[in-house]
Amino acid sequence: MALLLGLSAVLLWSTVATAFKLALRYLDVNSLVALSCLVSALVLCSYLLVQGRLGELKDALKARPWTLLFMGLLNPILYYSVLLRAYDLLPAQQAQTINYTWAITLSILAVPFLGQRFSARDALMAAVGYFGVVVIATEGQLSFGAIDSLTGLALALLSTLLWAVFWLGNTRLALPGDVALTAMFLAASPLALMWLVGSGVLVTLSWQALASATYIGLFEMGVTFLLWSQALKRATQVAKVANLIFLAPLLSLGLIQLFLGEQIHGATLVGFALIVPALLMQQRG
Repeated sequence: MALLLGLSAVLLWSTVATAFKLALRYLDVNSLVALSCLVSALVLCSYLLVQGRLGELKDALKARPWTLLFMGLLNPILYYSVLLRAYDLLPAQQAQTINYTWAITLSILAVPFLGQRFSARDALMAAVGYFGVVVIATEGQLSFGAIDSLTGLALALLSTLLWAVFWLGNTRLALPGDVALTAMFLAASPLALMWLVGSGVLVTLSWQALASATYIGLFEMGVTFLLWSQALKRATQVAKVANLIFLAPLLSLGLIQLFLGEQIHGATLVGFALIVPALLMQQRG
């Protein structure tokens, strides 16, 4: 069952890069973040309602309102705003592969924030991983002039920093993961909607726009995290399930080519081949 849940989560996450690009054809970034947050909050609240655990959600919000509000601002609002803008500026194959380097960013931040050791091997693997980013961003030319968008690259890297900071903050909450995630999205949704109204953008809610926001709210922000959490909880060997996550970017590249028409550049595959071993070595370390 753990393997099935893990594979289900990976398959859903592999569709996200394509879904982001398609959604951005019908919605601007602020609208997509706001609507997707709302969908995810409703789904997560429904999940806790079915389980009879809304009391836990109420207690969490009452005990740590400002902390959860801050975390909600960090993720989903700020993280997805930055990530989606990166997707808007870069080819999907670049944005999604670079985004997977968040684990390298996390290993670096864990030194000052958690007091963890950063060995010479860790430094070497980080350097290899980030060299993979350079290969991808420059399409193998290793020249800044070959980068599609410096702003997009900076935003993609910033998204890894935001996610790593969020992950570190989340470990200190001492709350069940599903309760914490629901509280954050519940706190973030009205703020995202106010941000959208304040931006003055006129939202055209075509069926494509609604379908896109609903899909992302369900399968990027909500249900997939629940599936992944359950997979890890039920696993007898957590490492085997956890390593399934590395299938997602590879599957995603196939979907990007199939549905978006992007020709997968050889440099993307080379960069991917550098990033994944770096992540695996750091995970084992």
